[in-house]
Order: sequence, then C-alpha cells, then structure tokens
Amino acid sequence: MDALRQAGDELADATVDTLFERGEVGTFNTLMRYVSTAGAPLPDGLPEVAREYLHATSHPPSWVDWEEMERARLFFIDNNVHISTALSFASMPACYVVPHVAKLLSATHSLNYPSKRMAETGQFTVYLMQPDAFEAGSRFIPAAQKVRLLHASIRRHLRRAGRWDTENLGTPICQEDMIGGQMMFSLQVLDALHRLGIHMSTEGAQAYYYAWRVVGAMLGVDQAHVPQDLDSARDFSDLYMTRHMGPSEEGAHLTRQLIDLYEEVVPGTFFDPVVGALIRYLIGDTCADWLRVPRGPWDTAVKAAPTLLAVLETIEDRSPLGAWALDRLGHLTTRLELSSLTRGRVMHYAIPEELKEDYGVASTAARTKRWTPPPPAAAP
Repeated sequence: MDALRQAGDELADATVDTLFERGEVGTFNTLMRYVSTAGAPLPDGLPEVAREYLHATSHPPSWVDWEEMERARLFFIDNNVHISTALSFASMPACYVVPHVAKLLSATHSLNYPSKRMAETGQFTVYLMQPDAFEAGSRFIPAAQKVRLLHASIRRHLRRAGRWDTENLGTPICQEDMIGGQMMFSLQVLDALHRLGIHMSTEGAQAYYYAWRVVGAMLGVDQAHVPQDLDSARDFSDLYMTRHMGPSEEGAHLTRQLIDLYEEVVPGTFFDPVVGALIRYLIGDTCADWLRVPRGPWDTAVKAAPTLLAVLETIEDRSPLGAWALDRLGHLTTRLELSSLTRGRVMHYAIPEELKEDYGVASTAARTKRWTPPPPAAAP
C-alpha cells in the first residue's frame, strides 16, 4: 500500500501533461462539451493526444461479465433511493474522515459549493446504472473518460504548484486512494444499507461491488491491486481506513458544508437535524465526532429507520403492485434529489486550467449562495 501511494495513472497523466505543454487545454475543454454520448464522432480540431486517449479508453474492460452487470443494475433499481442516501450520508463523510483526502478536496473543490461534487457523483452513478451504460448513445463512458482526465489534471496542478506534500502524503489521487475511494462508493455503501436494515442478497451485493470494479478500471485503477471480491474488499477497506482516518479541520468543514447543503434541500427547518443524525447513525459516533457532526433531538429517532424500512420492504416482497410503486417512488426520489443539486442541467467534467481560479476557495470562506451550474451546451 505504501508503493500504491506513489503511483498515479500513466495514460491520463501523460495526456494531460501534453495538453498543457502544447497549450491545448482550452481547445480540449471547448470541444469536449460536444462529446457527451458514447460512439459520437469526435469533433474536428480536437488535439491529437486527446483523440488518441479517447480512442484508447472508449470501451469497457474486455473481462466484463455482462450478466453480472445486469444484476448490478437491477440491484440499483431495487435500492436506488437507499443507495443515494448511503452515498450522501455515509460515503461522502467517509471521504472526509481521511485527513489527506479531505485536504485534497479542500484544495481542489470550492468549499462554498458542495452541491457541485454531490451533483457530479450522483449524475455519474445514474449514468452507470442505465441499461445502455456501455452502448452507443450512453453518457457513462464519456463521463468516465473526462473524470479520469480531471483527476490527472488535479495531480499535475497540486504537484507543480507546491500545494501538496508529496514526500509525506504521496501522489495526489494515488492508486491507494483511488482503490480506497472505490471501497467507499461500493463496500461502504453496502455497509450503510445493512445498517439501514435493507434486505440484500449476497448475489446482489456482489454484483454491485463488481460494477464499481468496472468503474475503477475505467477510471485508471490498476487492476492488479484491486480486491476481487467482497471478502478481500473488506480487508483492504479496513486496512485503508485504519491507516489513514482521523480528525481534521478540512474534514469538519466539508461535513458542515454537506449538512448545510441538505438542510437547504429539505423543505422547512423542522427536519434539518435529521441530516446530521443520519450521518452520525451511518458512520458511528467516533467518526461523527471527528467531523463535528452536531448532536440533536433526532439522534435517537433516526435509529428507528430500519424498522420503518423493514415495513416498506415487507410490502415490496408481498405485493407486485407495491414493489412497482416503491421502485417508481425510489426512482422519482433519486431524480428529484439529483435535479435539486444540478438545477436540471447536465454536469460537464472539464480539465481546470488554474486551480486557484476555479477551485481555490479558502477554507474559512462563508457560504453565501448555492452553486450555479454552467449553462447548457449549444447544439453543434
């Protein structure tokens, strides 16, 4: 794992370095706004190094088991609202409880506008779990290609700007952290579902984890070191977290911004304390205290969530109509949450030319307004 801390993503890193050296980042970002679906012709004028990268990464790994991916999609449909809850209130705080990850997020994302990162994560997951995610016309593959280059650009900026202690912290967004992130969005989501009392089959859980293995491969994770099953994933996740987790100012600030964000999404103020209570319930008191999650009157009440969800799942199991209605409700709830974060716009993953201008918001900056998504791209 120490060796994995020094490794980045050779293909993406080389592509980004060349784009910057040739002064082609602006051209790339402008033209890539028109590349949003798999199989679409690449626009004229696209830098050659980018064209080569996009061709090399335009297909999923050859080892993908498509029956397993279909099981993962069905698992997502059955549990979409629960998965969204787990991503928001367990996976994201898990990122923040790793101090060097919180430091990186603080250095590269505007702390005033956490809806941007949540919107990007939610949109990416929804793209992944579509029936045509890997077919022509889908949005997942282009999104994965762009996110991979975004990570490479952050590595470049932080190292060159002297804003990252590589000697002590390793390479920013290194292989260990990418695998650790994969655990947070897969295994730790499954842990959160279990804590919520969601009924899961072993096959469904394994399929969901498998889908995130595929995602990791497409984001440049070295598959030689990725846990292949849930048991080995547990070993890696436990070791990664115990190696790195702890309190930090950046983690506490990011968590406060996350809580503020969802308190704005929930109508009124009566249910605002539920947000912190749910985070505390899903990640435990120790981690919640590190992140300074406030205690409140809902901390006890939220523990009844598994009982309520068990009633709903009983209805789903015994009634085909109830199952259909709950699936539709979950779908609509997930879409509503995502649309509230994106304001109905498509998120564009671009290579930042300057971290200072695009992301360098001081950690003490006050929250004044919600993040405003970019305008929709004009038709080519």
